[in-house]
Amino acid sequence: MKQIKTLLIAATLFFGATSFTNAQSKVAHINTSELIQSMPETIKAQADMESVGKTYQSDIEAMKKDLKAKTDQYEIEATKKTQEENEKRYVEVQTDQQSIQQYAQNAQKQLQQKEIDLLTPITEKAKAAILKVAKAQGFDYVLDSAQGGGVIMAQGKDLLLDVKKELGF
Repeated sequence: MKQIKTLLIAATLFFGATSFTNAQSKVAHINTSELIQSMPETIKAQADMESVGKTYQSDIEAMKKDLKAKTDQYEIEATKKTQEENEKRYVEVQTDQQSIQQYAQNAQKQLQQKEIDLLTPITEKAKAAILKVAKAQGFDYVLDSAQGGGVIMAQGKDLLLDVKKELGF
């Protein structure tokens, strides 16, 4: 009888401890920004972005240099030209300035799109690796410790439906 009682107490403690440890979620964290910045693909993408950016910048500088030369020439010749010709030249210079600004804006948009195109597969690769490691190590939640980060993986219980029910909707 004493052995059965001891066995029942041991079993109760065992199942209680097991259910207690199963009730606790395993949580991990990672700084995704640091991970992505250290990936070789990111370093190559940044080099590509700098190269393209320098190309656009040199094009813009050349366009500005040409415009400056044209403006200087027009200023020198202004006294020898009629008012009508000078007004046409003024409009031409204004149009060229607007073209340079538009080219710079388009270049900026293209750089942003290129950055998105280059970084999207890198971030997806990083996320897949995080999920693989987290699942292999049995984590229920992985939090992003980077500033502004959130939950990357959540396999624990989602309380949304229970809380909605408690609130009556």
